[in-house]
Amino acid sequence: MTANSLNTLPPDGAPLPHTASTAPFEPYATEAMTPEQERVYLASQWQLMWWKFRRHKLAVISAFVIVTIYAMAAFAEFLAPYHYTTRNTDFIRAPSQSVHLFHEGSFVGPFVYPYTMRLNMENLKREYEVDRTRPQKLRFFCHGDDSYMFWGMIPGNWRLVCPPKDGTFFFLGSDRLGRDMLSRILYGGRISLSIGLLGVSISFVLGVIIGGIAGYYGGRIDLVVQRIIEIVQSLPHIPLWLALAAIMPPSWSPLVVYFGITIILGLMDWTGLARSVRSKLLSLREEDYVVAAQLMGAKPRRIIGLHLVPGFMSHLIAAATITIPKTILGETALSFLGLGLRPPITSWGVMLNEAQNINVVALYPWLLYPVVPVILIILAFNFLGDGLRDAADPYR
Repeated sequence: MTANSLNTLPPDGAPLPHTASTAPFEPYATEAMTPEQERVYLASQWQLMWWKFRRHKLAVISAFVIVTIYAMAAFAEFLAPYHYTTRNTDFIRAPSQSVHLFHEGSFVGPFVYPYTMRLNMENLKREYEVDRTRPQKLRFFCHGDDSYMFWGMIPGNWRLVCPPKDGTFFFLGSDRLGRDMLSRILYGGRISLSIGLLGVSISFVLGVIIGGIAGYYGGRIDLVVQRIIEIVQSLPHIPLWLALAAIMPPSWSPLVVYFGITIILGLMDWTGLARSVRSKLLSLREEDYVVAAQLMGAKPRRIIGLHLVPGFMSHLIAAATITIPKTILGETALSFLGLGLRPPITSWGVMLNEAQNINVVALYPWLLYPVVPVILIILAFNFLGDGLRDAADPYR
């Protein structure tokens, strides 16, 4: 050390001089970033998932379709022209009535042409002819001819569209009792769609709890759980569904049968989700934050529920979304075979039960219309699940 350096030292107790720079530690990581890069760099995982999901156009369209169908089912009383039990005995198995705007070249507004029915005495078939001389205007935002209880709680009779005065409006035709098919499809969607959500909720809870216990503890508990899952998965689902649905007494009320079918469908679809949860927890239980929680005395239930499961909740949501259409299809199949829901409850499967006879379908093809929303909702949920599954890993 030179004499000059000794002379420049500060006195005892004084802070030593330093040359620390106030510039960013990595100038290229901030100054050289474009605004778009900085926006992505500072985004949270949920924001990244949302951005990636928006790029999946088919999944976005499917989400819109699902929301629309569920909204229509939720407001079925307002959207349906009739109550689902209203009978028009003069128009049994009437074909669809088309909506027109122009009559003989002049604009009239939304209207339908009435039917004239005659009975064919050779084959005893009701034949309907369109009377194009009497246009009948539809009524909108009107009081219906019959009242309803909105969601079984609020009385009312307001409807979006009503039949013409002294006329009928069967946009999708009528069934064997003269009931409007469109109204029954809207009301039936409420049952079929809610069964999908309730069934998946049951399987979701069972899958997270059982899979979480197996993945967190491992060892013999994991071995026992895996054997149970393999036994359940080895059972043929359709025969088991039929057997469990058939043992429900016919004397049970429709509401009890509804919850019974929901529980049956939920108990059959938890195994795949349980294995997904188990595999995730096996890889995450050795992480530092889990060990720290254990050392601080956190109970396993708290560690699984607050530290482990939220870490892959996006994957669970994607898996549950793919499971919903399976539950809806299961209810539709059981009701179609006459072993699920029964009248007076209306679901898409109950409506399709009337279309089992090929002769009936050949003569009255509009009885198959309930299969259209089943196909739409299943395809939409599958496409939405694919989009959510891709978005669940935004860094890929």
